[in-house]
Formats: sequence, structure tokens, C-alpha cells
Amino acid sequence: MKRFDVIKTIQLIVLVLLAAIGLFVILRDPELYEMLAVNGHVRLLGFLLWILLGLSFLFLLYDFTSWSDLRRENMELDNAIYNDALTGIANRYSVDVYISRFLNQPLPQDMGCVTLEITNLREINERLGHTGGDTALQVFSDILQEAAGGVCFIGRNGGNKFLAIFRECSEKRVERFLEEIERGIAAHAKAHPDMPLVYRKGVALAQGSGADSVTALVALSDSRARAEGRA
Repeated sequence: MKRFDVIKTIQLIVLVLLAAIGLFVILRDPELYEMLAVNGHVRLLGFLLWILLGLSFLFLLYDFTSWSDLRRENMELDNAIYNDALTGIANRYSVDVYISRFLNQPLPQDMGCVTLEITNLREINERLGHTGGDTALQVFSDILQEAAGGVCFIGRNGGNKFLAIFRECSEKRVERFLEEIERGIAAHAKAHPDMPLVYRKGVALAQGSGADSVTALVALSDSRARAEGRA
């Protein structure tokens, strides 16, 4: 799409330059100007050429604006398909698409997964209503994105469960991520004591995990999150 935009922009610029050069030549050449003034055939030919230039400009401008509208509609469609409507982060479908990139190949040993699940969402819904639960999910998503800082994939893996997938992962990187989440949760609790967020987590690093696929690694992080909740 960017290439199309560049080509159409160049076409518009060239067309405007040609029209400007033609007008400049006519105004600067007395003989040509006089010929246009006295010779009807030359004047008609010049008039037709100017109409052609004008129509070409309008058609190019229409193509450009139509393509821009189409690109915006495609972006909106992609956003609806791949992003969670409530939180704005990657939805379950996007999570599956991301994971599918690593299927049918050896598990990258630098990969790490963190499953996070809000455990008091039902209580928030009962106390503050469905709107309160939606707000809690949005706040938790914002905290995760802030903690991630763009270094990992963050997605809502259905309901109150979220998934973070790291490449070039290490224990320290995951620890920093979890520490940032704790800081965000604490700041939220201080600002909104009526809506504390309680969550559980499970961490699985490919190195030494025994997992042989990305799905097994995600499942391991999920099982560890459930085990933390039972502890």
C-alpha cells in the first residue's frame, strides 16, 4: 500500500508540473501565445489538451483518495479481527495466529511464556456490575502493556486470562516484567481502593522446561498459574 501511495503521489506531482510548465511556456512564448489567440484550430487543440490534463488529475486524485479509504477500512477490519474489542490488545484469535508461527518446528530455546489471570473478577462484577468488570479488564490490560514495554507479545487469551510470550527471554527479563506488573497493580489499588485487582501467574521458560513445542510451553505456564491459585 505504501508503494501505491508513493506512485500515485509521484503521478500527481508530475501531472501538476507538466501543466505548470505548459502554462509557463505559453505565457513566455509570444508567438505561441499569439497563435493560440488567432488560430482556432490551435486553440481547440490546446483546450483539449488542458481538459485531458485536468481529467487525468481528477482521476488520479480519485484513485488516491479511494485507495486511502480502502486502506483505512482494511485497517479497521484488521483491528476488529485481531484486537480485543474491550481491551484493545491482541484477542484470542491473534494469540492463536501468533502461536501458529512456531508450530511444526523445534521450540525456540529463548522463548518464555507467562500466563496471567485475574482471580477476583467475579467479585468485582458482583460488587460493581458488568461495567466494573470491564473496567478491571481494561486496567489490567493497560498494566500488562505498560510492563511489557513492547518487548513481548501480549494477548487476552479468553475471559479473564492473558498471555505474554517472550523471545530472547531470560529469567531477569521475566522478573522485571512481573515487577512492573506488581508496581502497576499497587498504583491502581492506591488510586482505586474500591477496585483492587488480584491475579495469579504462571511462568514457563523453554530452557530446561522439558516442553517440546510452543503449545506445550503455553500449557505449562497455564498449569503453573492454576497451581499458584491453589497454593
